[in-house]
Amino acid sequence: MVGDVDDDRQARRQGESGHRTVPQPHTADIRIDAWGTSRERCLVEAALGIVECFADVTAVRPTAVERVQLDEAADDDLLSALLDEVVHRLEVRGQVPVDLEAEATDDGLDVRLAVAGLTDVEIVGAVPRGVAWHDLHFGPDPYGWSCAVTVDV
Repeated sequence: MVGDVDDDRQARRQGESGHRTVPQPHTADIRIDAWGTSRERCLVEAALGIVECFADVTAVRPTAVERVQLDEAADDDLLSALLDEVVHRLEVRGQVPVDLEAEATDDGLDVRLAVAGLTDVEIVGAVPRGVAWHDLHFGPDPYGWSCAVTVDV
């Protein structure tokens, strides 16, 4: 994650991908900004951002690798579907993605999730409960792709 907005712009000009958490006045929300050189990389950064807002996974080794196929959809729908998948795995399966890869396919998006158990990660913040559609943005920009999403915690 890059420091401030000027650092973010400089990094993006140099072709880097990343994400950051933006403080919100409402304590039950977290805003995540993510960017990438491609649509798929931006999606991955957003998913890593949602994990980073509640867990420190830097020293965690994955215990499994799973694949998820997301159907082709509008960009905003695809972003929401991926982040909903992260929340679902957390709530239902007790899994936390520690690494992700995404690849566009003819039918949508193939996502590889390297996951660890929730008990294996250090919890550092409020656990996400869902993705809000309010002020959700995802699309191309001058440096590649960017998105902004509010996560309910």
